[in-house]
Amino acid sequence: MNRTIPLILAVALFMENMDSTVIATSLPAIAADIGTSAIALKLALTSYLVSLAIFIPVSGWMADRFGAKNVFRAAIAVFVLGSIACAVSNSLAAFVLSRFLQGMGGAMMTPVGRLVLIRSTPKHDLVAAMTWLTIPALVGPLVGPPVGGFITTYFSWHWIFLINVPIGIIGMWLATRFLPQTETTGAPPLDAPGFILSGIAASGIVFGLSVVSLPALPPIIGITTVAIGLIASVIYLRHARVAPHPLLALSLFRNQVFRSAVVGGSLFRVGIGAVPFLLPLMLQIGFGLTPFQSGMITFVSALGAIGMKLVTAWVFRRSGFRQVLIFGSLISAATIGVYGFFTPETSYPLMLSILLVGGFIRSMFFTGVNALAYAEVSEADTSKATPITAVFQQISIALGVAIAGGILEVCTQFHGGPLVLSDFHIAFYLVAAISAAASLFFIGLPADAGSAVSGHGGRTGRPSETQPPTTSSRPLAPNRSK
Repeated sequence: MNRTIPLILAVALFMENMDSTVIATSLPAIAADIGTSAIALKLALTSYLVSLAIFIPVSGWMADRFGAKNVFRAAIAVFVLGSIACAVSNSLAAFVLSRFLQGMGGAMMTPVGRLVLIRSTPKHDLVAAMTWLTIPALVGPLVGPPVGGFITTYFSWHWIFLINVPIGIIGMWLATRFLPQTETTGAPPLDAPGFILSGIAASGIVFGLSVVSLPALPPIIGITTVAIGLIASVIYLRHARVAPHPLLALSLFRNQVFRSAVVGGSLFRVGIGAVPFLLPLMLQIGFGLTPFQSGMITFVSALGAIGMKLVTAWVFRRSGFRQVLIFGSLISAATIGVYGFFTPETSYPLMLSILLVGGFIRSMFFTGVNALAYAEVSEADTSKATPITAVFQQISIALGVAIAGGILEVCTQFHGGPLVLSDFHIAFYLVAAISAAASLFFIGLPADAGSAVSGHGGRTGRPSETQPPTTSSRPLAPNRSK
């Protein structure tokens, strides 16, 4: 497998993940400098998520219309311009708008980068390619907090955004030099009503879930925007049934493998998305640790994730998608449930070991479920599948944080006091159950599901195999998801 392509594309993932973790560390300093509060400045984080939700659905159409390579380079450029705008912002409004501009670039970088990878990689190499794509991306959360804290403490918060400039320039040059030229595919006219409806639906849900427990805004605002997003989703479903070229091709969900990967993976992410929110809070509020001490504990999960990538392809080739994803979701959920037994008296070596194992299993699961989503999707449909998977990922992560925050809020209302350690324990038990439920979507898969990608059972999916390019290699199941 040519490792150059996924590593170049990983520049986008690295910048995006690095940026999101760095800014979280520097929020108090940024807020003090531009004359606002750290809580109010969290609206800037939300504006980035809203921008992603609005523009991710159109990323596949943009790639078909203008060429995936061209859109990928342009997306990096927009992200860099947004980073510069963040660095020179001197007010809350300017910073929020700058983060929205960054989100426009991020909405195209990751989905279109993944689309370039899929179109340029034989299916039998897809698991390994996904591995190489995500290894550098995992470095972002690993080095983001200490780098952000160091830059903000000893230099200035402005530099946490300006470091994206040289990285982005290098990424654009490498993409121009090494990525294969992708031709336009004669995209149909843009589904403008679908773009508006999907934008309202996704952004309403993501924004509402992100701010429903934000102290700066009344909860009714979050609840109302979620309701608007859900209503727009229903209207879009009706629109997609009659539109000749819907922006999000929901007909792909007739494919059992694609449906299981997207829905099961999203359910798993709901539980996993809650962990980065719950674990640092428990260590700081429940254990009394400093932010630096909690960070030195939680970063072990990222180390485990990076280490697992080195053997992921072999695991899926030996056991197949179905078996690995079933047991992977259950074991990972079990490790989350174990977090609910942590107390200040728990030995740190034991805690670190459990976090390391959890990082291993989650990394393997995510690589597998990302590859499985495209295992039985034809090349012509990859641009339709990519925005769907990306939208579901964003919504599920936002939902995970909202559910975790809601559980803690209910616990404090129940016992009528501030957060205590047992509140976090309850939250971990419940989100672990949500992640474990993802296994139900993989139990019904055939044993050979995605074998052309995993190589399990000796099937490699190499070009010599004569199979018609259909959306699925098995007959489409009736659509019972309505």
